[in-house]
Amino acid sequence: MIQKAHFVVSNTNPGNCPKPDRAEVAFIGRSNVGKSSLINMITGKSDLAKTSQKPGKTQLINHFMINDRWYLVDLPGYGFAKVNVKVKQGWENMISTYLTKRENLCGVFVLVDSRLEPQKIDLEFLLWCGTEGVPAAVVFTKADKQSKTKTDQNIRKFLKKMEDIFEEAPDYFVTSAEKGQGKEELTTFIEELVQEYKSGEII
Repeated sequence: MIQKAHFVVSNTNPGNCPKPDRAEVAFIGRSNVGKSSLINMITGKSDLAKTSQKPGKTQLINHFMINDRWYLVDLPGYGFAKVNVKVKQGWENMISTYLTKRENLCGVFVLVDSRLEPQKIDLEFLLWCGTEGVPAAVVFTKADKQSKTKTDQNIRKFLKKMEDIFEEAPDYFVTSAEKGQGKEELTTFIEELVQEYKSGEII
């Protein structure tokens, strides 16, 4: 479904992002959750987003143009403790400003490591999104890294926590960047968001 993808610009200031003249979806998650690998998998370009073994590599708001129709945005990870406090606060201000003020943002995909029990930081971030009216869906990553039983178990626990917070589970996707799992479901969902935005259903 994604034929063309290319890098447009990186910013530290949300006010300098490209003109909000088309639909935009963003990806965010805890550091080292596999965000760059997932973006490369769904776009079919192995070097589009820079992958690194070192958490906290993405420190900017990175815009990519997809199919000459919509923007995909790679956001800095949250919860990476080994950075200067001032730097961390700067990232957090940048991310929260972008997520709450970006008028053409029609979906945010919050990446969660499916190998782990529910993490407080992920739940708190999703609660913040809900409180601020940020339209979020959950993407479980690294589904191939352990048994399906264990992955399903962790996902069920996470969704139960989400139901406790919001009274309903969010839209969610189970993915593996290595195996290509979840690519079709995720790109179909994004296409629906883009179409809704273009037809004026999302304002």
